[in-house]
Amino acid sequence: MKLVIVESPAKCTTIKRYLGDEYEVVASKGHIRDLATSGKGGLGVDIEHNFAPTYVINKDKLSIVKELKNDAKKCSEVILATDPDREGEAIAWHLAQVLNLDVEKTKRLEFHEITRVSIQEAMEKPRIINKDLVSSQETRRILDRIIGFKLSTLINRKIHSKSAGRVQTATLKMICDHDIDITKFVPEEYWTIDVKAEIFGKTYDLVYDSVNGENKKVVDGATAQQIIDRIPNDLFVTNVSKTIKSRESREPFTTSTLQQEAFSRLKFKTSKTQRIAQELYEGINVGGEHVGLISYMRTDSTRLSPTFVDRATKYITETFGKEYLGHPKHLKKIGLMQDAHEAIRPTSNHRTPESVREYLTPEQFELYRLIYNRCLASLMKPKQEEIMEIDLDGNGVKFHTQLSKTIFKGYEILLKEKNSDDCQEFPDIQQGYIFHLIEKKCEQKFTQPPAHYSEAKLVKMMEEVGIGRPSTYASTIDILRKRKYIENVGGILTSTDQGKKTAHVLEKYFPEIINTKYTAAMEKKLDNIETGSISSLEVLNDFYQPFIKQLDNAYELMYKDEEKEVGEQCPLCGAPLVHKHGKNGTFIGCSNYPTCRYRRDEPVKKCPNCETGYLVKKKGKFGYFLGCTNYPQCNHMEKIYTKRKRK
Repeated sequence: MKLVIVESPAKCTTIKRYLGDEYEVVASKGHIRDLATSGKGGLGVDIEHNFAPTYVINKDKLSIVKELKNDAKKCSEVILATDPDREGEAIAWHLAQVLNLDVEKTKRLEFHEITRVSIQEAMEKPRIINKDLVSSQETRRILDRIIGFKLSTLINRKIHSKSAGRVQTATLKMICDHDIDITKFVPEEYWTIDVKAEIFGKTYDLVYDSVNGENKKVVDGATAQQIIDRIPNDLFVTNVSKTIKSRESREPFTTSTLQQEAFSRLKFKTSKTQRIAQELYEGINVGGEHVGLISYMRTDSTRLSPTFVDRATKYITETFGKEYLGHPKHLKKIGLMQDAHEAIRPTSNHRTPESVREYLTPEQFELYRLIYNRCLASLMKPKQEEIMEIDLDGNGVKFHTQLSKTIFKGYEILLKEKNSDDCQEFPDIQQGYIFHLIEKKCEQKFTQPPAHYSEAKLVKMMEEVGIGRPSTYASTIDILRKRKYIENVGGILTSTDQGKKTAHVLEKYFPEIINTKYTAAMEKKLDNIETGSISSLEVLNDFYQPFIKQLDNAYELMYKDEEKEVGEQCPLCGAPLVHKHGKNGTFIGCSNYPTCRYRRDEPVKKCPNCETGYLVKKKGKFGYFLGCTNYPQCNHMEKIYTKRKRK
């Protein structure tokens, strides 16, 4: 019996069925080890000895590791089949270390979709663990631990912010800077000239062009009214032209573009998109067979494998006809695109969205349809439209309008979406025709500030400037929300006062760390470690000493937020009580700390009994309850009700 270890339990049954009875497939359920929180500064990293890391098995993985060790003893060979990315490679290395496997000989499978063909190909061509890839992930983890621990400790003590991080803080600054631009925005007045004309029984909106050949923005009401007064009731057609326009389909999805499109079309948050995509990748029970529906969903590439393109070419030709067959599209490199994996694509062309709809949840179906249609459409011919441009003039005031009709559906035959603006045939409009106006008016408007970043827009910005990776976009946004640095309402992001303060203070004392160019440059160095062109130690040494100097300077010069007084005296020593911040949230404590260690939780509400005290959370022999701060003069108490978890 041979043992195959994957990351997710959802893959086990499918992969075992593909491999056969001589294989046992089990899951590590993600990372099994992480840096310890022991040693100097709690870093789990020995700075003085070349940044040597100390790893410990995660508490929630102790039982899993025990089971893996037992399984390994029973089997003749252990094969590692974790995800095909930096984190997956690190997980494979940690498994090898914990299970005492020979890193130079242990087979490492790499596959990008969970299908029989892909698994069998991986088994036929196994490799060993890529040490450079592991070193890159380890360096990233050490950097993030040092920056995160040391900056978080600093800002928690000084300004009561909960955490900071290399990617997290650079992303926060982008949001805060954008919000500041919105705040500083000064609206400008402008006026629109709105005209409707009847053309062969249909009403069309005409676009204002110019007066006497001058195309100027109308910035005041008087000028707008002069133009309206000048427009006659009938307009003459001065020119009619027709052109053919091709509309190309777009490239298949990357992680970033999938998150953007899912937000735009389906209103999915980035974390939701990733969760559903993970489910589709790991596999769905389709007609009694557990199959992976899409390829690996963490990628920055739009490339499609020749094998898939060949299969898709045959499917398009057989289903729609050879005239609909296009060619693969290649996206120009954006940011720090690695192109390590294929684009996100369906694993089978014949598994159309409609054919598997009954096996999917509504949300899974919508996302799968998005992925399937986008990928297949990218290999199809463009849509062709005929455009009729109509220029009109009345008393020197010029307008134009546009009609369009589809002459070849191209990739849209797959999407089955009808454009409501299309017409079947153009009306017989010629130069010199007269059209009657049915409405003309002017309207005052003001320029609008830039919109707040949506999750999708922020992900696009992170990708363009090169901070973070496809696997971290969603988690970065989520941690900023959890730290209360941003508010995320329906996927629209705004920075909080605490978020602005955090970004401002860190920019002042750590301008390089918070800078997106610095963060992107560090990502590039991590990529260079991955290719073996630079060593981990060189990257860490270049970073550490300048960072520590900045940290020492910040501790010396950074102001400390004053603690706000509650308006009461400490019942133990009489000193003023103040609002304090701890790792578990805010509480009320004595300003005479550490001489006096009095503390209590923040009040929940005013005491209904004595009306002068407040109810706070207290602990008794039967658990937690709400009790009055005037105890023992007031004995009022209330139960704390909590929602039961559903089984």
